[in-house]
Amino acid sequence: MKLYFNVGYNTKIGENLQLVIHEQDAAPQHHTMYYGENGSWKCEVDYFSKSITYHYRVMHENGSMLREEFVPHTLAFSHNYKEFVIFDEWNNKNFPENYLNNKILYHKLNQFRPEKVSVLKKHTHLFRIEAPLYHPDWEIVLFGSTPSLGSWNPEKAIHLLQTDYGIWEAAVEIPEDEPIQFKYGIYDRKTQQMVDMESGGNRYTVQNRMKDTLYIVANHYYKFKLSQMYHDAGVAVPVFALRTENGFGVGEFSDIKELGDWAQETNLGIIQILPINDTTANYSWTDSYPYAAVSVYALHPQYISLKNLDFPLPEELMAEYESEKEALNDLPLIDYEKMIAGKWKFLKAVFSTHKDKIYKDRNFKKFLKDNESWLNPYAAFCVLRDRYHTPNFNDWKTHKKYIAGKIAQFFTAKSKDYDAVMLHAWVQYQLHNQLKDAVEYIHNLGISIKGDLPIGIYRYSVEAWTEPELFGMDFQAGAPPDQFTELGQNWEFPTYNWEAMKADDYTWWKNRFKALEQYFDAMRIDHILGFFRIWRMPVSATQGILGYFYPAVPVTEEEFRSRHIPFSDDRYCKPFINDQILWNYFGENSGKVLDFVDRNDDGTYTLKEEFDTQRKLTDFFRSNPNTAIEEPMISLCANVLFLTEDREGETVYHPRFNVYLTDSYHYLSDWEKKAIYDLYQDYFFKRQDGLWAEKAMEKLPVILNSTKMLICGEDLGLVPECVPAVMDELAIVALKVQRMPSDNIPFYNPKNAGYLNVVTASSHDSSTLRQWWKENPDLTQQYFNQQLMQSGKAPDELSPELGEMIMKQHLYTDAMLAVFPIQEFLATDPELVNPDMDQERINNPAVFPHYWRYRMHLNIEELKNKPAFNQKIASWVKDSGRM
Repeated sequence: MKLYFNVGYNTKIGENLQLVIHEQDAAPQHHTMYYGENGSWKCEVDYFSKSITYHYRVMHENGSMLREEFVPHTLAFSHNYKEFVIFDEWNNKNFPENYLNNKILYHKLNQFRPEKVSVLKKHTHLFRIEAPLYHPDWEIVLFGSTPSLGSWNPEKAIHLLQTDYGIWEAAVEIPEDEPIQFKYGIYDRKTQQMVDMESGGNRYTVQNRMKDTLYIVANHYYKFKLSQMYHDAGVAVPVFALRTENGFGVGEFSDIKELGDWAQETNLGIIQILPINDTTANYSWTDSYPYAAVSVYALHPQYISLKNLDFPLPEELMAEYESEKEALNDLPLIDYEKMIAGKWKFLKAVFSTHKDKIYKDRNFKKFLKDNESWLNPYAAFCVLRDRYHTPNFNDWKTHKKYIAGKIAQFFTAKSKDYDAVMLHAWVQYQLHNQLKDAVEYIHNLGISIKGDLPIGIYRYSVEAWTEPELFGMDFQAGAPPDQFTELGQNWEFPTYNWEAMKADDYTWWKNRFKALEQYFDAMRIDHILGFFRIWRMPVSATQGILGYFYPAVPVTEEEFRSRHIPFSDDRYCKPFINDQILWNYFGENSGKVLDFVDRNDDGTYTLKEEFDTQRKLTDFFRSNPNTAIEEPMISLCANVLFLTEDREGETVYHPRFNVYLTDSYHYLSDWEKKAIYDLYQDYFFKRQDGLWAEKAMEKLPVILNSTKMLICGEDLGLVPECVPAVMDELAIVALKVQRMPSDNIPFYNPKNAGYLNVVTASSHDSSTLRQWWKENPDLTQQYFNQQLMQSGKAPDELSPELGEMIMKQHLYTDAMLAVFPIQEFLATDPELVNPDMDQERINNPAVFPHYWRYRMHLNIEELKNKPAFNQKIASWVKDSGRM
């Protein structure tokens, strides 16, 4: 079988195109193409399979690759022909067919059945276009300039068949000997009329004069109008925050069904939740932090429904269960410690009572086998964590280092730990079943579920224990100072060893996305900036202010010299301390600090070696509390100009964030200040973008191609200039929070949001709208007048009418998604609004650790029985074209 490839691409001198054919369990085949005419590249291939997967890439004459397609082409061949001439187009990742052909589409079209195109010997052309249509009554049609294509008469258009999700094909006989122009259009089966034809110029192909040869016209990029593309509205609520009559002091996976019923009544098509992985480190309230998972696969036991287990609670415990359940459900907020202790008490009782039946359960056995790669290490980790009362495997008496063979012994029936590991495995089995059941229910309602992927892993997690080589255990990740905190954030997560992950073709990430795809249709990647660069600190630091971007183009001693900066390690890289600074930091307590410092000959001071890092000071004050000087001492450690990094034996330097605000900087000469300020501006805002874009493009395409979830990126904070361009090229949906603009403006106008965006008025990291309204009256007044276009003085409280106005402002936009926290929906109704607004905030990034304990103040069952409220929201969504 002969294949003749033709693809249009404009190259530069010294560049050529290459065809790469993928074969299962074999190395890719590379075929150099030759230039034809009119920008067309060609090559001829002998091929013997019924289908083919391939992509194109641009090569330099020196052999280096300059660019390649991130999305492969796939074609199937009819047995009626011996030769195929393929007319192709370069397939950009950000063409609508590539980001709209996702799991959301599959669930919207849950009645879809693939159709088969009959390709007969008389047919000359097979037309193929990838165009995901979210409207179940729409289909793609083709019409064109020749009589066989209807002579541009829409009533004679050829109807294409949907052979797979979003893929439309039609085999056509075109006998006319003339150039062929054509367009695709959308046809409504209900009205039996063409809705519209694609915008832009005509498409072209050529006459087929060859016998036994089929011309395949493989088109891309259906030119949709915005109104024809997928738009949706949704609700964001952590699972733990759900309140139902059946809960146990916390939201559970089963409660998602109730939320789905409410979402259907209100025309909301997306339910967005926070991370749901197990964060159990010490069974205290600090485990409520959902971004510090002890396993990237295991689900959190807090979400299990005791009522919906495969086996019932022992009868003698039912009264105790009901009593605890009632007490916990009466609380306005989650009592994490009582809740998790109660759940484990009853889970252990059920497991102990029905253990023999559980071990014989065939489905449980299958779950164990299918998931043993992560489940066995996780279950063993849990047993060891509980035995030694710490997740820090460095402090365990045994198994400090993970050895698979030794851990496998836990799972032999004769092992003393067998029942303990099987308990944790069985709880995961129950959680998986309950979540799958809820997700299936949601999908049957036509609703999609969006998850949340934390950027980091917990330092004392299963992954850090079993695969430490994939992480930078000597560092910790965080974020630079921002509107939330002037000291930055230290998440205490280890960083990623991207080189090690790249060597394995990012298998760790692919497996992680595969696991999430079991449940989710869309995924929010937390802090997607971390795929470009991460803010990292040495483990000796406790505050984010002592971090720097990695990777980064650093400052070298040679650059200091070239800029005539009189670099000195002692002056630039160690805290600058003199008598005035001591007074500024400690006031009348200055004398108490002298035990921590040595006096230098020039009248300055140096921290003693045993106190010269924030971590050393924190450890000291933990056993020697002194509230008067502890916080300023730790802050004093950050009074430096540059941070050091050891890079392959050479010391390089990074300017401290906001270096020009340090006391150390103020004691420099004016010309030295200017030289360092210019270097700072170059470092943070000029020199890094190329490197960061390159690093993101190394990893993100490979990872994203491993999933059919719609990918959204949380791109808030200090956003490099390269980020929007990369996200656009990869069709990653960006986040626009009105109060957190990336530009130097007070508010982001959602009207300016392009299609590939999620717009919202607030997030789990911000105050609610009602809280924010009272935080800064001057800013609120500006927002009231300029953003809401209201005259006069802003009211002291955010009224339901103003809340509704803000939500509509986001709904009536071009953005793909408009998603709002549940609190903002409730704030638009005077009867449903929470009387205590301060109980509604989910997280405050300036407070770490923070107690994540928000819970809805009313049951979802009550919400479902509010027809006027629900119809109001449903009408907003419908009128804004989001259903």
